[in-house]
Amino acid sequence: MPQRQVVKMSTSRASYGVCVLGTEVFLDTHRSTPKGATSFDVHATSAVTVHIIHNPMTKPMFNSRWPLDPDIEVVVTIDVTSKTVNDNKVKISYYGREENELSVAWLYLTCVDISLDVDVSRNGRVRSKGKDKAKWTWGPDGQGAVLLVNCDRDSPGAVGTDSGQVDIRTNADLQDMSVMLLRTQGPSNIFAEYQLVLHVPESDADKVRVFHAIRSDSHPQYKPVLGPGKLSYVLDRVGSGENTFYVEGLAFPDAGFSGLVSFSVSLLEVPHKYSPGTPIFTDTVVFRMAPWIMTPNTQQPLEVFVCSIKKGINSNDVFLEQLQALLRKANCKLTICSEVESRSDRWIQMAITPRSLPPPPPPPSPLFPQQDELEFGYVEAPHKTFPVVFDSPRNRGLKDFAFKKILVRQGIANSFLPKNPLLGPAAAPITAPLFSQGPDFGYVTREPPGQEASSLDSFGNLDVSPPVTVRGKEYPLGRILIGSPLPWASGRRMSKVVRDFLYAQKVQAPVEIYSEWLSVGHVDEFLTFVPAYDRKGFRLLLASPTACYKLFQEKQRQGHGEATQLVGMSGTERRSIDDILADEGLRNDNRHVQRCIDWNRDLLKQELGLSEQDIIDIPQLFILNGSRADAYFPDMVNMLVLGRHLGIPKPFGPLVSGQCCLEERVRALLEPLGLSCTFINDYFSYHVLSGDVHCGTNVRRKPLAAKWWHVVP
Repeated sequence: MPQRQVVKMSTSRASYGVCVLGTEVFLDTHRSTPKGATSFDVHATSAVTVHIIHNPMTKPMFNSRWPLDPDIEVVVTIDVTSKTVNDNKVKISYYGREENELSVAWLYLTCVDISLDVDVSRNGRVRSKGKDKAKWTWGPDGQGAVLLVNCDRDSPGAVGTDSGQVDIRTNADLQDMSVMLLRTQGPSNIFAEYQLVLHVPESDADKVRVFHAIRSDSHPQYKPVLGPGKLSYVLDRVGSGENTFYVEGLAFPDAGFSGLVSFSVSLLEVPHKYSPGTPIFTDTVVFRMAPWIMTPNTQQPLEVFVCSIKKGINSNDVFLEQLQALLRKANCKLTICSEVESRSDRWIQMAITPRSLPPPPPPPSPLFPQQDELEFGYVEAPHKTFPVVFDSPRNRGLKDFAFKKILVRQGIANSFLPKNPLLGPAAAPITAPLFSQGPDFGYVTREPPGQEASSLDSFGNLDVSPPVTVRGKEYPLGRILIGSPLPWASGRRMSKVVRDFLYAQKVQAPVEIYSEWLSVGHVDEFLTFVPAYDRKGFRLLLASPTACYKLFQEKQRQGHGEATQLVGMSGTERRSIDDILADEGLRNDNRHVQRCIDWNRDLLKQELGLSEQDIIDIPQLFILNGSRADAYFPDMVNMLVLGRHLGIPKPFGPLVSGQCCLEERVRALLEPLGLSCTFINDYFSYHVLSGDVHCGTNVRRKPLAAKWWHVVP
């Protein structure tokens, strides 16, 4: 509905006013009606259109005059902007019973055009006069502008992220912001008599910052005009033309913040210098803050990160050597964080504490804080996309890794580039700035107030499915999986501030699954997703004690009961298939574990729209440590997924005809899908310290093709 302003008409003196193109001006004729008047008529200059709004029973008189009925309203509109002040005229004549003209009321109007415009169509262009700019709607046919949280660091030498700076220091910083244009047209001197004010609601002011681009002789200046502590900005020297503003987000959607923010421009009539003014016209636009989005395993890998640990008996040199070989196969970049940078913390994916296994492991080195720290995701707007790392609340050795190294980019790391046939057969390590992909690398974190983070706050306890359709509802960005206790049970739980943040992003509707039965308590200990080049596009892999016992029983029937595990592993207890199958305590432990996994299996089928054909059972045994479970041998679902190349923890299973029967079974399950299995020795470097390959690595992946604003939550 068009905005309407009211102008009081007077027969004693002419009235003057300003109207905005496309708005309605209601003429208050009743207060100016002279005594004895019974009818009136209206005439106007050519640019003015007169609308008489009346009751259907009320008709104009034979001479085109209208009776002075209290239900009749006179509304005028103007469809072109004024070239000079007061160039539009409206005349109302009042008549008595004898049809004589008793008096006349004159109105002189100046029409201006004022439009606050943003990229409503989400195509990277700011269009003038977009419809319903004050509304934001989801879906492919939706509309509304998008705002990025400016959480990277483009400004050299700055402290913290760019959103913490109250000035603009580089052109790169501008690229992270959304453009907002104020377009004005009309006689310049009319704007000197009225105020044009840009303003933001108090509830939104701490979540955004607006810079006004002011032209100067030397170079553009960017004046901070709205944001924390600044609710309004009066524009000086307004004339016909454009004023450009750059808008940055300061806060992600979260509990108590939907992500929507609005800005308005108002034309104020100011009767005297110190008056607050009365709004004649207001134009409003709405942005939605871009959510933080996780990338599933099925997305193309761009870069793998791992920590180098050389000290102590749990060095990961062997692991790194085998990982580098895998990365060359996958043609993917590898960045190694030095031991100094990680402060001897190897757990770039998960935070854990050492466990005790039936084969007694060497004692963990006190140099290993053992911490899960990072989850790579991204933010996207029509004009810009960049990766954003979510830093977990589990703050140990890698506490400052994400912030200092991703944002500052000053550390030195070994980067292994993919094999290039033009450069020879080897992919030699090079020394390069860590996270050297450039300034566009954002950072976000959430810290639980007044409470200590638990193991479930680590991001090995966070995963996301590939795109799925569930009972006809599409999730084109997948669904986040969070490990939790059973819905009705108490126990360890991911911090409320982290869960609130994940739920508030809306576009990857989280599912809480049961992981608290595990000692570490992470979802990546019993599930993962791999790409499949067929109908569904992916498979869910679930750890399965039942599948493992079935395999061992099959080998026992074939006469291989004496085949032993952990062959060649010094300091470990070797057990045969016969011993494992005869161990009733171990069997009871795994019956319990299988029930826990089956509970999740049913939930995931329901919440991800999966069938049994979409799930593959990976043979795996667990052992209870008190009331919670640990992997009995390296946990094969805790793998690194790099396209069709899988880096799987080497299980050191029973050797049958010189081959590990567990590896053979996993190959038989996965290679028909077009996947390549590489088994990596992480036994002493990760497994005995309560993690495996996925726990010790992290991957930055290509953003999903689907646009989040096309999603309908």
